Amino acid sequence: MKKLPFVTKEKAQEIIRTVPTPFHLYDEEGIRKNVRDVLSAFSWNKGFKEYFAVKATPNPFIMKILSEEGCGMDCSSYTELMLAEAAGITGKEIMFSANETPAEEYELANRLGAIINLDDITHIEYLENAIGSIPETISCRYNPGGVYETSNGIMDNPGDAKYGMTKEQIKEAYKILRDKGAKHFGIHAFLVSNTTGNDYYADLARTLFELVIEIKNDTGIKLDFINLSGGVGIPYKPDDEPCDIKKIGENVRAVFEEVLVPAGLADINIYTEMGRFMMGPYGALLTTAIHEKHTYKDYVGVDACAANLMRPAMYGSYHHITVLGKEDAPCDTKVDVVGSLCENNDKFAIDRYLPKIEKGDIIYIHDTGAHGFSMGYNYNGRLRSAEVLLKEDKSFELIRRAETPKDYFSTFDIFPEYSKLLK
Repeated sequence: MKKLPFVTKEKAQEIIRTVPTPFHLYDEEGIRKNVRDVLSAFSWNKGFKEYFAVKATPNPFIMKILSEEGCGMDCSSYTELMLAEAAGITGKEIMFSANETPAEEYELANRLGAIINLDDITHIEYLENAIGSIPETISCRYNPGGVYETSNGIMDNPGDAKYGMTKEQIKEAYKILRDKGAKHFGIHAFLVSNTTGNDYYADLARTLFELVIEIKNDTGIKLDFINLSGGVGIPYKPDDEPCDIKKIGENVRAVFEEVLVPAGLADINIYTEMGRFMMGPYGALLTTAIHEKHTYKDYVGVDACAANLMRPAMYGSYHHITVLGKEDAPCDTKVDVVGSLCENNDKFAIDRYLPKIEKGDIIYIHDTGAHGFSMGYNYNGRLRSAEVLLKEDKSFELIRRAETPKDYFSTFDIFPEYSKLLK
């Protein structure tokens, strides 16, 4: 599969005349179509809801687009809750899933009317102390422990993860919550990341569906919703096979009808909590080639760095690269594409065969729409880049300006002697 940019060189040049590189660019048309595909895939479940994982792309303009299409928001921190509120998203449109959560975050989630998803049985008392009572609607996070195996073999090692409760704990948690006034219950589990097959959700669904029946039989508590969380991946490499969201939805439906319907639980709502799948392919990092270097290897230096896109440096992750205007040129030049950080892992590509790159070429780094800008940082005093929305009519809008040195120095405002840095 050939990976193609969603923007032409000419359009990129037009944007760059207003917003200099580097910046993250998002494709509104692609985002909206993808949401509709997801909702269609799970339309068999009347209460289906996708709660977008805000941590993937925490921008209120993006959140508003997703909300307009019917998505809720999954928040995991105080500021993500603030973002949701600023975007006009409150109440049960928010799922608050955090761990080791400070009291003030529970307080804000409760004030906004969010569904709170508890990570541990000990958090029941902590939540009650924080907000004065237990909400009528509450969710608990499950961790099956051990090594998680599916029909495709070993997927991950939940037993080594810090998230969620054991089966015994979660049953006890529901009983305690019921006794403290909760009336509506949900369950949540996140076990693996970036699965590119079509079976993971169905396998996880079977695990949770069977547990929900066991909970009902053992405690008398009937759950209202089951949150399959995220984990659905995207094809970062051209030869990766993409997920088929329609097939994923049908696979979950088959398990639902096999397991829950005969148990009299056909009215349970299914929720998802995707981030990468919702936004990853619909964002790109645009950067300009500004240097070349020929020593023991050949290097292309760009004006972005790992502070703009951490994943290759942190995980060794592959992000495909297109040189805009040279999409059909032969990839016959082996180079490392590197940034300016004083770290040798600041490389967007290593020994990558690309078209001959010249200074001034626009480099399009694919699939940065999730966990791209959001993982940015300020090492070496590098500043976070702008974010731009390519709208459906092909106009563009700046949806986050680039940081300035004044932003970087703003937290020194407590020291009068540094006030000159803020001018």
